This record gives sequence, structure tokens and C-alpha cells, in this order.
Amino acid sequence: MKHSISVIISLIILIGCAPNPEQNIEQLNGYWQITQVEKNNKLVKEYTISAAVDYFKIEGDLSGFKKKVMPTFQGTYIVTQHHTPFSLKLENDSLNIYYINDVATIKETILKISKTELIIADANGFIYTYKPSKKIDLQ
Repeated sequence: MKHSISVIISLIILIGCAPNPEQNIEQLNGYWQITQVEKNNKLVKEYTISAAVDYFKIEGDLSGFKKKVMPTFQGTYIVTQHHTPFSLKLENDSLNIYYINDVATIKETILKISKTELIIADANGFIYTYKPSKKIDLQ
């Protein structure tokens, strides 16, 4: 009986403390460097360094854009004119990104977002892990 009560209390605490994806939306803003890609719990590719970084910008209405930028040795970024618009939607306790272009709408789901890590899954089962981009330091 005591064990059952402990299990029930633990479940209530876990459910009550589940992360609310809406709380961390603002952390998506900024520069994110891909570190790895997985599929079916297997590492597909690991990136020790990447020539391009993903820049996310969110507006107040949960729309925004993603663009590829290239870091320079001076600590700045080379920015292209091309960007992919998106909208964020909270659906079934998940935060989804819908990329909109002339050909199709692509959905990705943010599995985790914090100051130190971003994990996104796509419809094909690929899981992309990012870390915040930092200045290139050659010392």
C-alpha cells in the first residue's frame, strides 16, 4: 500500500513538472549550430564543425523565419538573402514548426529547447541536435 502511494505521488510530481514547450519559445531565437543527426536511435552524422549555422527569428505572433548563415573569424556572420518563413503552433503538448514555401509545408517538432540545447524531429524520423553557436576561437 505504501509503495502504491509513493508511485502515485511520484507520477503526480512528474506530470506536474513536465516541461511546457510554450515557456521556452523565446529560446529558439538566435544562432544554432548542428552537432548531430540521428535516426532510429542510431547516429547518422556527427558534426565537429559546420560551415553553416541556422539562425531563427520569432515575431510576436509566433511566425518567423530560419536562415543559414556562415560564421567568420571576426565573430560576425555572412548572411544570405534567402530565408524560410515558418509558424509555430502548440499542438497536443508539442511545439511544432511549420515551414512554408511555394512547393510544400514541412512540419518539424521541437523535442527539447533550452539555453544549451535544441533538439528537433522531422516527419522522416530524423532527429537534429543543435548547440548555441559561439565565436570561432583559434587560440
